[in-house]
Amino acid sequence: MGGTGGVPRVRLPAAYRAAARRSARVTVAAGAGFYLFLYGFGSAEAAIYALFAAVSLAGLSHIPGTGRQRAAVVARLLPVSLVLITVGTYLSVQTWTATTGMLVIGFALAFSAVGGPRPAGAAPGLQLMYILPSFPPYDPGSLGSRLAGAAVGIVFLVLAERFLLPDPPTVPYRELAARAADCARRCAEELTEPPYAITDRTLQEAQAASTALRSSQVPEAERPAGPSVRDRGLTHTGLATRTLLARLTAPPQPNPGPAESGLGPAVLRAVRDTALETADRLRGRAPDAGDAHAELLRARTAMAAGPDAGASPAALRRHAAMLELADAALAMSTAAAIAVRGRAGAAQAAPGRFWYAQKRAPQLWWRRMAGHASARSVCFQNAVRISMALAAARVIAGVDTLPHGFWVLLATLTLTRTTVRQTRSTVRVALTGTLIGALIVAGLFTLVGTNIAVYAAVLPPLMLFAFTLGPVKGVGWAQALFTLVVALAFAQLAPATWQLAEFRLLAVLTGSAIGAVFGLLAWPRGAQDELRRSMAVLLRGAAENVVATTAQLAAGGVRAPVTAAPGHRSLMHSLVMAEAAYAQFQSEPRAWPPATPARIRRARQAPMNLPARTARRTGRRP
Repeated sequence: MGGTGGVPRVRLPAAYRAAARRSARVTVAAGAGFYLFLYGFGSAEAAIYALFAAVSLAGLSHIPGTGRQRAAVVARLLPVSLVLITVGTYLSVQTWTATTGMLVIGFALAFSAVGGPRPAGAAPGLQLMYILPSFPPYDPGSLGSRLAGAAVGIVFLVLAERFLLPDPPTVPYRELAARAADCARRCAEELTEPPYAITDRTLQEAQAASTALRSSQVPEAERPAGPSVRDRGLTHTGLATRTLLARLTAPPQPNPGPAESGLGPAVLRAVRDTALETADRLRGRAPDAGDAHAELLRARTAMAAGPDAGASPAALRRHAAMLELADAALAMSTAAAIAVRGRAGAAQAAPGRFWYAQKRAPQLWWRRMAGHASARSVCFQNAVRISMALAAARVIAGVDTLPHGFWVLLATLTLTRTTVRQTRSTVRVALTGTLIGALIVAGLFTLVGTNIAVYAAVLPPLMLFAFTLGPVKGVGWAQALFTLVVALAFAQLAPATWQLAEFRLLAVLTGSAIGAVFGLLAWPRGAQDELRRSMAVLLRGAAENVVATTAQLAAGGVRAPVTAAPGHRSLMHSLVMAEAAYAQFQSEPRAWPPATPARIRRARQAPMNLPARTARRTGRRP
């Protein structure tokens, strides 16, 4: 901290800086569309759609990435948003049609989270695009104004994301994989020269490069989590590179020199050249010929003939380690070619390991969705929970004709969590924040009355403040400030009294109650149960594959991959289910207290004390 003239320079924390940049973009896009239509063209209908289109896709949604990346995603969501507004407008005339549409569309949008972080982040905003026209006025004749307002609001948001206050750049996953391949090249090079060992510095760099490829360490926007060929190839590249680094940094001991290693040096040199070729390919500099890959394949084929007869156990271990190195490097090279060139880079891909290489995009999307279309998938559970809660909220808002029923569904959408425990705590904080915001709104409306100029002047700085503090301070602050934002926006559309704050509080109370009920009825424990079940299935399937493979080798046969364990789904599908459950489990609050040194000591002593406790309960000697 420093400054000029004795005045210290205060630097905001990174979370506040990121939220402030995002808030500025939302405020400019939403405010520009709102004021343009309301005061420029006198269209309240278009103004409210311009406001909420920008707020939904930038304030409610959490699309990861830099401004350029988010702008591209939002631009692609423009036609989807217009279709959802059109469908919602025509289905809103009858409660049963609007509810049916909410059930189907709500499920489809929530289930789209299986496509990766960007579809998952955009889903809440797209939900709002259908929810917004589902309430009075039921006027299909105003569809043109609604579409115009939403389109302008989204276009303004695209421009703001692209040009206003750009975010710091991130390192692409391809570059991270290229850096890891460079580390693998250095490791292989050091193993081919005296003293045939990896230096401490190179070892540390390799470990750091491997860790940087872990999904938890990669920015969400850079994770290759989509179902496309290139995303799958990039994911496979990272996995194969990490495997190669692990094999290189833990060679069999003692490490042999060139005189006693047979084909070892040739394989290591080929691995070195393949790693260099892979790094260049990932950076767009390598030719498509793949000469190093072909050389490594020849060296691996020669080594696969087997070690010399009567080889010692140490020599056999080194031979197996070299084969593992070659296999990992070949997988890395092939996956990198697929990641860079798509299906065109799959000429050397084995059909089993690289099953996705020749598939078209619709086939891969269908496989991803079909794999999660099960009650055992946490993505399916989340989609069912939120769609049923939104449909119930639409029925209650339509049958009881609640004023501002849109807010009921908005509260249900934003406050429903994956566990009943998390939903309960969220609702309690949200209601407190909404109550505080409603009291402030009631006092403001009582003092200002119908002076619209005051509301018009206060709304932009209030939006900037709300969208900066809300994401950082939590759901209580977000609900309190958003209550102020929507109240000042609606006060400019029609004369408002302090009862608007009452309606807002009633709507949030109703929506949060619906979310709490469905959080209790639909998989209330979230991913905790599914994680245990999916891990059990995964371990059982893996064990059966190990037994089957070992039996084939012991019988003198050639190992054949076991694609499906008897009585179970494929091992790959089990892995996908376990990974999805674990990812959600990491985002949920724990049902047990955090580990402390005292609890860890008690847990370690528990097995030692178990016989004594059993003896006290049964009366028998341990």
